Amino acid sequence: MSDVDGAVVSQPPAIPGVRRTFVEARGVRFHVTESGAAQGRPVLLLHGWPQHHYAYRDLLADPPEGLRIIAPDLPGYGWSGAPPHRWAKEDVASDVLALLDALGVGRTLLVGHDWGAYVAYRMVLREPERFAGFLALNMAHPWSPTGTVAKQMWRFLAYQPLIATFGVPLQRRTGFLNLLMRSALTDRGAVDAETVRVFADRFRDPVCARAATDTYRTFWLREIPRLARHPERRRVTVPIRALFGVDDAAVHHSLAAAETARADDYTFEPVTGCGHFIVDERPELVRARLVELANATS
Repeated sequence: MSDVDGAVVSQPPAIPGVRRTFVEARGVRFHVTESGAAQGRPVLLLHGWPQHHYAYRDLLADPPEGLRIIAPDLPGYGWSGAPPHRWAKEDVASDVLALLDALGVGRTLLVGHDWGAYVAYRMVLREPERFAGFLALNMAHPWSPTGTVAKQMWRFLAYQPLIATFGVPLQRRTGFLNLLMRSALTDRGAVDAETVRVFADRFRDPVCARAATDTYRTFWLREIPRLARHPERRRVTVPIRALFGVDDAAVHHSLAAAETARADDYTFEPVTGCGHFIVDERPELVRARLVELANATS
């Protein structure tokens, strides 16, 4: 474990009061940003694409009392090193579980958005005893019926094969990500142009561009075929609270419906007037639901 200061050329964006470290786990050099009580109840925050830990800047800058906020950059994203494997989500779940071991973190609360939630679902399915509760943000749950997925497949086809095929030059050499993020916001005033650049510009780094491309490539070549052959049958015992901006053009809310979730305790809350980037558009709501989950599972 070493301080991040001076370790990289491109520095992470400033967030008041945070602690930054690099942590080695399962061959990945994780960049980890923390805030709140060092001995408080741990909360692990996992981001998606095209973002990094800064998606949770509001929680990091003003952590709820008694909570230890832990926001790593996923392997190959942000300021974390590339993984020694392809970006298969089960492998990334193993990486993050190893990170928790390296941090000495016991039973934790889990928050995930986009691909971070996809990875988080794999974690709670595999090792539920390690998690007290899961706040899932704008991501399909793993039990979506084939017919429902088929109806919404056009949303994936609209951009995902493009990223899977041409993701490196597209992210590094064009303004595609700036346009994508702005168009995915319902409340355009919630995120200024500079914040969008903080995310988009990081993917001009070849490591980040390759990791993001591989995120989608493994999804299409490995994970979709596997799920078609072997639908998820395991049941989750960890309490799950799904919070979903219903204006999301990338992931339809029907893919996270409560009636199809194989979970002992699952609730779905639609959020009107909000798109895919719910953490950016409704940070106060995400914070409130995290605090409620913490209180309910204490």
